[in-house]
Amino acid sequence: MDVIAQPQNARSRRTSEALIRAARQLIEQEGFAALTMSAVAERAGVSRRAVYLHYPSRAHLLAALYRDLGQSEDLASSLQAVWDSPDASAALTEWAEHIARSHPRILGIIRAVERDRHRDRDAAALWDTAQGNWLKGSRRLMGWLADEGLLASGLTVETAADLMWALMSIDVLDRLLNERRWSRRRVADHLARLFRAVFLRPDAG
Repeated sequence: MDVIAQPQNARSRRTSEALIRAARQLIEQEGFAALTMSAVAERAGVSRRAVYLHYPSRAHLLAALYRDLGQSEDLASSLQAVWDSPDASAALTEWAEHIARSHPRILGIIRAVERDRHRDRDAAALWDTAQGNWLKGSRRLMGWLADEGLLASGLTVETAADLMWALMSIDVLDRLLNERRWSRRRVADHLARLFRAVFLRPDAG
């Protein structure tokens, strides 16, 4: 039985990967409105029935795409480097590094989702999930700063988290990387300076 099942599972995985890849290409190249199950099937070179066998709905496909982005673009390990920092001050700098090295990889997807989130409920759901995770991470980081007594005077954890979340806007990255032609290294360095100036106590070093 195992000998038979393994090739079937391998084929299933390949089909699933092809569908996710096709969905990502459609969103990045043609926009969120182009993402239909038929279009995904055509681009992946499979039947429409095959799409539904793997993903019962467009929402399920998008959830799988979101999970795949975390794995294929190594977002989870990049973020883990923040939480593995020796202290909150170092974590704040690593947060800037994480944004600069990871978010450009998903800029096309996030931009397309943002553009259509007010008229497409699947786009809205994906946007809310992504932004909710960004805000959750911001709260954790600001809470860490506060616990170590490093959070700038006048800021609460919630206010600081909201500010950080806003500073993570994809418009910032898009303008610096694509319009001003900054390198990712330059983005990381200057974001780190900005974050330290805004969120750290002046005597924190």
